[in-house]
Amino acid sequence: MRMGTRSASRRIAAGLSLLGLAALAAGCGDDAGAANGPAGSGGPGGPGGPGGMPAPAVEVRPVESGSISRSVSVSGVVEPIRTVGVNSQISGALTAVVVEEGDPVRTGAVLARVDDRELRAQLAAAEAAHQVAEAAYQRAEQLRERRVITLPEFERERTAYASAAAQLDQLRARVGYATVNAPIAGVVTEKHVETGDVVAPNTRLFSLADISTMVARVGVSELDVVELAPGAPVYIQLDAFPGQTFRGRIRRIFPAADPQTRLVPVEVQLGPDAMNVARPGFLARVTFALGARDDVLLVPASALVGGGAGNPAVFVVEDGTATRRTVETGLTSEGRVEVTSGLSEGEVVVVAGNNTLRDGMQVRVMGGLEPAAAQEATP
Repeated sequence: MRMGTRSASRRIAAGLSLLGLAALAAGCGDDAGAANGPAGSGGPGGPGGPGGMPAPAVEVRPVESGSISRSVSVSGVVEPIRTVGVNSQISGALTAVVVEEGDPVRTGAVLARVDDRELRAQLAAAEAAHQVAEAAYQRAEQLRERRVITLPEFERERTAYASAAAQLDQLRARVGYATVNAPIAGVVTEKHVETGDVVAPNTRLFSLADISTMVARVGVSELDVVELAPGAPVYIQLDAFPGQTFRGRIRRIFPAADPQTRLVPVEVQLGPDAMNVARPGFLARVTFALGARDDVLLVPASALVGGGAGNPAVFVVEDGTATRRTVETGLTSEGRVEVTSGLSEGEVVVVAGNNTLRDGMQVRVMGGLEPAAAQEATP
């Protein structure tokens, strides 16, 4: 029994020794493979990143030449170039009101009539008195020439004639005021009276708007208005027509700023397209271009990364390698940045995936260029 037990123990110990040797050999094989790296990796970290990770994917864009400007948007109300109030110049009852709101009128068109019967009776009496005074003056002239009457008598007749003529002219004018005419060509925007109303002198009857030119008066900061000039183009958006952009121009810049708001009034004239659809009272959003520059180098704003000293930089891709380059920038507008130095037109910069890049790292271009340009930038 003892001899059998010893033999079994020796066989078990020999088996355990063989298992240990096999495990050791397998461990050595793994270490060798890790040391050599995957086939074609070129080292422990590979070409893309540490630990044998593949090259990071990035999106690129070429550096382009174009125009850029800083812009500021302000709101204002669309108004006619001028609005005129039409008032009654005499008192009386309105016998006719011949226009309504929205009616177009020409200069001199009849808007309303005031009862003038009493004035016409006074005019007839004044005409008769004028005739009598004229005849008396003519007789006085003849008598004065023959020295029948004295000079004071002659002067009295002449003064009476002049007074009668003045009174006649006054009544003729008042009778003319009984017909209310349009002082300008435009559109009736307000009507305050109806037929039969009794009005007094200076009572507002109508408001007329000259819509041959439509403007929007907006307030611009004193810091921005110094870069504006009459005639400069602007872009206009009307809340009544969302998604549409119209053109206009600066008509005039007022000479003084509001002392309370420090804003300078700027009058913007609407272009023909906006004139066809805009109405007085519409809200307009006017965009002014400030500091416009042409033929400058532009990159997307997402291409910029912060430098250690606060200087902006970009990653330029060439032959599949991302190189960090410090640049100087200018204006920023609508997601684009002006580059004043550090880049040349046509160079390819990373616009997405640049947050984790390091100088000299290899990258894979995933999109953002035309196929031919992407092939050139792809390793």
